[in-house]
Amino acid sequence: MYLPPQFKGQTREHAVPLIQAHPFASLISVDSAGLPYVTHLPLHLEERGDQLVLLGHVAKPNAHWRYLQARPQAVATFLGPHAYLSPKVYPDLARVPSWNYLAVHCTVEATLIEDPLAKDRLLKKLIGDHEPPYAEQWRGLGEEFAHKMLAGIVGFELLVTDLQCKIKVNQHRPESHAAMKAVYAAGNENEQALAGWMDRLGMTSPAGERKES
Repeated sequence: MYLPPQFKGQTREHAVPLIQAHPFASLISVDSAGLPYVTHLPLHLEERGDQLVLLGHVAKPNAHWRYLQARPQAVATFLGPHAYLSPKVYPDLARVPSWNYLAVHCTVEATLIEDPLAKDRLLKKLIGDHEPPYAEQWRGLGEEFAHKMLAGIVGFELLVTDLQCKIKVNQHRPESHAAMKAVYAAGNENEQALAGWMDRLGMTSPAGERKES
């Protein structure tokens, strides 16, 4: 993605919490016609030493797993908090509106998971991310039901081979920071999350005390 130096996040340190907080991804492959094929889905992030691995699955009728099988390299993107930025935050009038956002792009190498036990372990990790108490209900549904459900999906591991993290919160316009923070802190959920990232980056600290993590 377009990544000006002033918006380049500290890749892993910023990307990991962003993915964990916003796990609903766009997985992008190339189809048989050479066009982008996109599936929107939650992905589970694992840190395995120096490696980052994303785990997910698609329904068996979804052709995406076949594209991953034929061409394992793909891209997974995650969109964090985002919000409109009014020119009212500036002390002068010669300004224009903008949009602030955080995003992570992962280049990945896919390996399919078709073994039922491995798919069951994958599902339990996703359940652990979003509704841990459901694990007991899943176990109680019985082997026959579980086998039927597992047969209907194809799982995959996505080894992250390249990582980009973009944090666009007007870092290069310090004259806007105080007013922008006040607007975002009083705003909706996305805006409040951006205000939190401003704090994380030290954008509201006195000059010379800015943090980078």
